[in-house]
Amino acid sequence: MSVVSRAARRHRRSNAEELSVTAFMNLMVVLVPFLLITAVFSRLTILELNLPSSSQVVPETAQAINLEIHVREGRIEVADRGTGLLRALPDVEGRRDFAGLGHFLADEIKPRFPELISATVLLEPQIPYDTVVQVMDIVRVRAVVEDGRQIQQELFPDISIGDAPALKGGK
Repeated sequence: MSVVSRAARRHRRSNAEELSVTAFMNLMVVLVPFLLITAVFSRLTILELNLPSSSQVVPETAQAINLEIHVREGRIEVADRGTGLLRALPDVEGRRDFAGLGHFLADEIKPRFPELISATVLLEPQIPYDTVVQVMDIVRVRAVVEDGRQIQQELFPDISIGDAPALKGGK
């Protein structure tokens, strides 16, 4: 009987040990505030895009132009779907002419068509994602200094995106 009682005592002692969570709690005390502080700095920006349609019904009073921006290898073209090319902006020293695009849209297109809010950005397949984002930002808004403050002036916030049409001649 003494053998059984010794084994039972050993078994009870091994079950009676408690798990120490002190190290885990110390880790949480440090980790939780760190995660909360860094979460403030992460930001998610979502831009709603539309697919261009070939049969968009546009009231005559709202706009007289279907603005398209073709982003091609070596240049950016601003065109009207109905009349054709309005301006070609070739790359300058291997860099895109984003400033020229912004000035043309804000200084020449928007004053002529102030109620126009939609534009279609058409891209060739090999255009880098960074270029796509920069073109969309330029088409949507323009930074303007007013009363000593920099504000965002709306240009064409309703952006559709699609594939650029193939050039004639196979290029």
